[in-house]
Amino acid sequence: MKLNELSPGKGSGKSRKRLGRGVASGNGKTAGRGSKGHKSRSGGGVRPGFEGGQMPIHRRLPKRGFTNIFKKSLSIINIRDLSRFESGTTVDEAALIRAGLVKGQREGIKLLGHGEIKFPVTVKIHCVSKTARMKVEAAGGKVEAI
Repeated sequence: MKLNELSPGKGSGKSRKRLGRGVASGNGKTAGRGSKGHKSRSGGGVRPGFEGGQMPIHRRLPKRGFTNIFKKSLSIINIRDLSRFESGTTVDEAALIRAGLVKGQREGIKLLGHGEIKFPVTVKIHCVSKTARMKVEAAGGKVEAI
């Protein structure tokens, strides 16, 4: 079954209200819009969020939060991602880019401790979490911050 093959069940679809089809229809002449005024015109009506001149809610609510303009954008990799490399290799920024684990602009790479590693590797990157450092060293590897 595809989306273009779907249709409502027989008798469940309601036909739309046909406006402006003569006075006897009950919705002729002004087509249910009343007479005169902004809402009776084509394209008339208030914008979304307009509250009749009252101060709108998006201006009444206080602005909160903080954006740190000095924040560093770090690429994140996990211990489980290091299983691509062979035992005893040196994993640095260039090796991670070649492996396709790190892409795009970044100000550093951080190694997190999600997953397991069973062989020793030497990791040379910018930041390492305590858990990741413990797991790499427990497997016989080394961690060097650059």
